Amino acid sequence: MNNLDIDKPIIELENRIAEFEKISKENNIDLSNEIDMLSKKLINLKNEIYENLTAWQKVNISRASSRPTTEDYIKNICSEFIEFHGDRLYKDDKAIVGGIGIIGNIPVTIIGHQKGRDVKENIERNFGMPHPEGYRKALRLMKQAEKFKRPIITFIDTPGAFCGLEAEERGQGEAIAKNLFEMSSLKVPVISIVIGEGGSGGALGLGVSNKVAMLEHSIYSVISPEGLSSILWKDASKANEASEIMKLTSSDLYKLNVIDKIIKEPLGGSQKNIEFTSDKMKDYIIEQLNGYGNKTEEEIVFERYSKFRKIGYDL
Repeated sequence: MNNLDIDKPIIELENRIAEFEKISKENNIDLSNEIDMLSKKLINLKNEIYENLTAWQKVNISRASSRPTTEDYIKNICSEFIEFHGDRLYKDDKAIVGGIGIIGNIPVTIIGHQKGRDVKENIERNFGMPHPEGYRKALRLMKQAEKFKRPIITFIDTPGAFCGLEAEERGQGEAIAKNLFEMSSLKVPVISIVIGEGGSGGALGLGVSNKVAMLEHSIYSVISPEGLSSILWKDASKANEASEIMKLTSSDLYKLNVIDKIIKEPLGGSQKNIEFTSDKMKDYIIEQLNGYGNKTEEEIVFERYSKFRKIGYDL
C-alpha cells in the first residue's frame, strides 16, 4: 500500500464534501447537516488511518515526493540563512545543503540532505544521495562551526550515500568514516533531525549527535526494506514484510532509546501542513540549545560519547 493508496479514501470524502458545498451554493439549498456529518466522518477517517499506520506505510510516506525537504524547513525555521558551497577539494555536491542560519536569536550551522521535487531536480540533487564531496563539504562546515562556537543542526533525508563507481573512486567510505570520527569529538552541541528517509551510513554521516529526533512519519535504518528482503529472502518484493521486522519507525526507535524525541506531524504528514511541523521543530531545537548554555566543551563531547555507548546496551 503506497502513500497514494493511503490518501485515496480521504481524497474521495473531501471531494464529496466539496461537491455538496458547490451544490448548496449554486442552488441555494441548505446542506449544512450533510456537510457537517461528512466533515466529522472525514476527521474520524484521518485519525483512523494515520494513527494506525503500518511500518511499510510509513516508509512510503517518508519517501513521498511532496514531503518537505531540508530547504523547506530552513525557510520556515530560520529568520536568516546563508548557504555555503563546495568542499575545497573537488566540487559542490547539491545533495548536501549547508550554511549559517538564525533560529530564534541563536546563530547555528545547518547541514542537511536535499532531495528534488521532480525528475529534473532529483537528477540535479542525485536523489539526495551524496558523493564524497558532499560529506567533505558537511565536515568543512562542521569544523567551521566548532571554530566559531556555533551549534550544529543536521537534517537527515537520504536513501543512502551514492554507491556509484565515481563515488568509490573519490573515497566514499573514507569520507563517511572521517565524518563519524570527527563528529564524535566536536566541541559544540549537534542536534540531528530525521525528516524523511534515514538510510544506512549515508544518514549516519550527518547523525553522530548529542540529540537525535525524528519526525513522526520518518524512518531510520541501516538498510532499506528492499535491501534487507533481497538479502534475507532473495526477493526485493518482500520489502513490506521486511519493514515490519526492522524497527525503523520513530516509535520503534524511541522505545529502543536510539532517538531522543519524536516530533509530531499533522494528520496526513508534514506535507499537509509544513508550518505545523516547522513550529514544533523550531521549539524543540531552541529548547535543546538553551539547555547547553552552561555546559562545558568536555561535557558536550562526553554526552555524545555516552549516548552512542548506551545504544543496544539493555537489549
